[in-house]
Amino acid sequence: MECNNISKIHDCYGCGLCSASCGKKVISIELNRDGFYEPRINEPDKCTNCGICLDVCAFNHEERALKDEEIHIKSWAAYSNDEEVRRKCSSGGIGFEIGKQLIEQGYHAVGCRYDIKEQRAEHYIATTVEDFVQSIGSKYIQSYTEKAFKKINRKGQKYLITGTPCQIDSFRRMIRKFRCEDNFILMDFYCHCVPSMLVWKAYIKMLEPNIGKVTYASWRNKFDYGWHDSWLMGMDGENTSKPVDWHDSYNLLIREKKTYIQSRLSQGDLFYKLFLGDVALGPQCEKQCKYKYDKSSADIRIGDLWGETYKDNQKGVSALVAFTAKGREVVEGLQNVTLVEHPFEVVAEGQMKQNAKAKETRTAVMYLLRKGFTLNGVVFKIVLFSQRVITKLKSML
Repeated sequence: MECNNISKIHDCYGCGLCSASCGKKVISIELNRDGFYEPRINEPDKCTNCGICLDVCAFNHEERALKDEEIHIKSWAAYSNDEEVRRKCSSGGIGFEIGKQLIEQGYHAVGCRYDIKEQRAEHYIATTVEDFVQSIGSKYIQSYTEKAFKKINRKGQKYLITGTPCQIDSFRRMIRKFRCEDNFILMDFYCHCVPSMLVWKAYIKMLEPNIGKVTYASWRNKFDYGWHDSWLMGMDGENTSKPVDWHDSYNLLIREKKTYIQSRLSQGDLFYKLFLGDVALGPQCEKQCKYKYDKSSADIRIGDLWGETYKDNQKGVSALVAFTAKGREVVEGLQNVTLVEHPFEVVAEGQMKQNAKAKETRTAVMYLLRKGFTLNGVVFKIVLFSQRVITKLKSML
């Protein structure tokens, strides 16, 4: 008899909601050989084949969880009135302001931070504004969600959940399955795709001889160059500064942290070459993303507001979209922010409308990373000898 569980799902979004929903606790989320998270059934004999893991899996469904009739879009340009918040955040700081206000209203905020011990992005539960500061800034790697999502109390406590569109789609399915949707506000963001963790691990390995073990990572930093030129990697290690103490006061934490700058622009950074060049992205992002542009299962979507309207603004402006009545209520109740209503086409200008397409070099890059080549070595071989390497590897694979 065919198993009615997640064991048949591979190369999925890696959202972790199957694990969080499993009553028998037999599902774990682990990296596969290409460096992307996917589920594993640890104790198949304990599985009851209830099918809940498949019910909540966004990858397992063709349509989004949020139905067309539930969506009523309203959109704004938005930014924090606190100059320190706006300067610290990747764009206008609106995601932080939403979380901050909801925490002050008694919500817990589930966001993403960088774990220096594991050298990965991970979801966590913030109960204070100081805790929530760790979620500030973009993190262009796939997040590990399992531990945080399992700790969520679906009854009683209210939460703001922030995640990628696929994570949020699965989360919507879970809270509908367990009939606790009223306790949650869901927020996603415009997402390019996620790169392989093999790339990130190789990048860290490349930096450590210069800065020591990494203690701080910043994917977007506009302090020196402004918002539109903020594609740089700010990295600190044991050789360059002391680790951040997240128990410091809010006023201290929100001040801009000076970091070791690996490179100013994306064109000069090897990690961004592979990420923004669509060289080492997940197959699930390239083939089965259902969430570009105006497609979402969130109450609220945020992002950078690119395009002509704010091209001369260097402080940062957030794109802010409410998809549901609940999302609109949250946005229209915000304090200490500036909201300028625009048509959706203006707010979403510059955002991807279609999925990224894998480059021919992807197979070669992933093969070399799996074999333990350094990032310098991978880029050198692909960029300088790409066609020869690709031809050779195709004959081997």
